[in-house]
Amino acid sequence: MNEVFAAIDIGSNSTNLLIVDQAGKTLERIVRSTRLGANLTSTGVLSAESIRRTLECLNEYESLIKRHNVLRRRTVATAACRVAKNTAEFFTAVKKISGAEPELISGEIEGALSFVGATSSFNDKRPTLVVDIGGASTELMVGSETLDFAVSLPFGAVNITESELHRDPPRPEELTNAISLVSDAVDDVAHNYPQVSQVDRIVGVAGTIVTVAAVEVGQKVFDANSLHELRLTREAVEDVFRTLATEPLKDRVFNPGLPSDRADIIVGGCCVLVAVMRRLQISELVVSQYNLLDGLISELRKKTS
Repeated sequence: MNEVFAAIDIGSNSTNLLIVDQAGKTLERIVRSTRLGANLTSTGVLSAESIRRTLECLNEYESLIKRHNVLRRRTVATAACRVAKNTAEFFTAVKKISGAEPELISGEIEGALSFVGATSSFNDKRPTLVVDIGGASTELMVGSETLDFAVSLPFGAVNITESELHRDPPRPEELTNAISLVSDAVDDVAHNYPQVSQVDRIVGVAGTIVTVAAVEVGQKVFDANSLHELRLTREAVEDVFRTLATEPLKDRVFNPGLPSDRADIIVGGCCVLVAVMRRLQISELVVSQYNLLDGLISELRKKTS
């Protein structure tokens, strides 16, 4: 029997689905902006509108899961659900759709799963730093054959935008403050885990980094597959950052490679990426389209082997 596996990642900015068959062939890979963590910084709760958007998306995913006759599945929720006061209410609504509540995973577990996914396509298992910038958190993970450590920082594209970038376009001092905030947190990581600067390769995953890569190459039609293993230099990241951060939203949306549903938070995501690359003196990173979802699928497949 050809088993089919599914993984869902309910994030702060997007709700994502991956379905693969027993041979590892991807049947569905969908990234959908649902902005579950919208306004969470100021309100402390998941808004009714954000919950509605996310539940609609999960309903669509459930139809695909049934269509593919998925037998083994795993659904996780991350940063927004870790801090919201009404997560239990949201999980109850999710259970009505899927029959089970999502797993609320810690930042460290999120990082471990992202590390497995991000490095899964590389044959050489040399010391690697994986940078995963999400909507409300950023994970830094180091390992080679196995994960050595994972650290989660409470800054991502959505919450940095909401808390620090108030003008359109942001004022220089807003950008400086946002970068400094993240840089201070990265500085603590570098102090506590010096291995973060002693790696042979840096891999970048998730929406912000993939989008910066798409803008850098000027993709007319967004295609994450073609960006896999693209080398993204710090100079290129800084150039994309300067371009996007100095444009008002009404102009920014016309940049090739920038999805319209990410245009309002991409500058915040760039602030996080720039801060990490500057503080850790990263000259180049490799883009991976594989991420947390692939880590989840890997664990599901291991349990059946």
